[in-house]
Amino acid sequence: MKTAILPQENTDLDTPSFEEILDGLNSRKRRNILDNHIKIIQQKDNVIDSQQKRIDNLEQILLLEKNRHYGSSSEKLNALQLDLFNEVEVEAEPEEEIEDSEIDTSPKKKKKSRKPFSDTLPRIRVDLKLTEDERNDALRTFFTKVKEELDIIPAQARVLEYWQEKAVFEDAGVQTIKVAQRPTHPLGKTTASVRLLAYIITAKYCDALPLYRLEKILSRYGGSMTRTAMANWIIRLTTVFMPLLNLMREHQLNSNYLQADETRLQVLKEPGKSATSDKWMWLIRGGPPNQPVVTFDYDASRSAAVPSRLLEGFSGVLQTDGYVGYNQVCRDNDITRMGCWDHARRKFVDATKAIPATKKRVSKKSKAELALNKIRQLYAIEKQIKELSPEKRYEQRQKLSIPILNDFKTWLDKNICKIAKDSLTYTAMFYALNQWDTLIRYCDDGQLYISNILAENAIRPLAIGRRNWFSVILQRVLMPVLLAIV
Repeated sequence: MKTAILPQENTDLDTPSFEEILDGLNSRKRRNILDNHIKIIQQKDNVIDSQQKRIDNLEQILLLEKNRHYGSSSEKLNALQLDLFNEVEVEAEPEEEIEDSEIDTSPKKKKKSRKPFSDTLPRIRVDLKLTEDERNDALRTFFTKVKEELDIIPAQARVLEYWQEKAVFEDAGVQTIKVAQRPTHPLGKTTASVRLLAYIITAKYCDALPLYRLEKILSRYGGSMTRTAMANWIIRLTTVFMPLLNLMREHQLNSNYLQADETRLQVLKEPGKSATSDKWMWLIRGGPPNQPVVTFDYDASRSAAVPSRLLEGFSGVLQTDGYVGYNQVCRDNDITRMGCWDHARRKFVDATKAIPATKKRVSKKSKAELALNKIRQLYAIEKQIKELSPEKRYEQRQKLSIPILNDFKTWLDKNICKIAKDSLTYTAMFYALNQWDTLIRYCDDGQLYISNILAENAIRPLAIGRRNWFSVILQRVLMPVLLAIV
């Protein structure tokens, strides 16, 4: 059977081209079609631009997280070490130069030398003597000190045996016994000495050692104490330290300047909370000048009710980060809220860390780098005036810091509209502007600090410790054991 081959249709001839279609239309319809095509192309271009911005922002966030996980935790990056007063040279648009003659920014090399050992340390003399043959026929001998070494005696476990002396008296045929008074112990009947309790508290809360490690350490020394027993001792100390806690709270509330901070903490067996949920350790630092006190307080909540409870009766200046949970207590107690420049600076540091390496090679500096440059000027002033009296610090801040702050505020207002709203740089600039009134408040008094770093340093052992241990049960009244006088 033969198959007939049918002729194929010439689709190129039957289907009109776009130009032929346009030729068959009048000018009005042609323009409408062209306008529709241009509109569609423009919409696609907008979608591509939006997606590209989104990709750039996600890449910045990814790069920032990589830096946080693998990179250095320090905010002092070599790429950011700009000169403190060269905005005019690096800024894209010319700006008025800031007067920098008042501030000494010349690099000063510090001589590296070992710090001498404290004179309060006990010293044991070790004589290195010549042999009899080496001293033979010598006119005289003498010693010269040639070296000092720091020595440490490892911890030792020992048992204190208390033997109580008793005396028998007889009067009118009646015998009585008189016994020596036993020393007062904070926990009464217990097998732990006062030194051991102090060692456990210091090791756990200052050195961030979990109780199970302390159990093994004591075992190596020859002691035998379970972690359960140590946990019970710490909890029982609650009642012992409560009067001290109350005195320290009163000491703080009688001052006019406090610093506050809070950090996450995971606590096991918290009623109504899962073990993985966030609980909080609150810190208050402050007191009369030159007598600051640091207190810790645990709470499972981060609500505004916690600072309201901790700061009840306080009126003065409260320095914190930008957390809104402190707003209520500031309104209710007539407290002046003060910000922290470390938190504002940290957001710009994050923005610079998220800049790809290819863009950092460009001579033009980013907005985040320029902002950091301006903030460093403020810290340079604080470094130079830190040894002055509060009155002198106030004068220098009014003379040197206020003009820089005014210039920085103008720069932020001018440039924030030029930054994409979903970028890290915009977040940093928005935070600075939103907190501006609280950030510049440190210039109102020479006793105030530019940042909340002292409170952050005080709470850092807990931030480190949460990596090493979970607290079995922590109650609000337990935290007097963490109190420390600075």
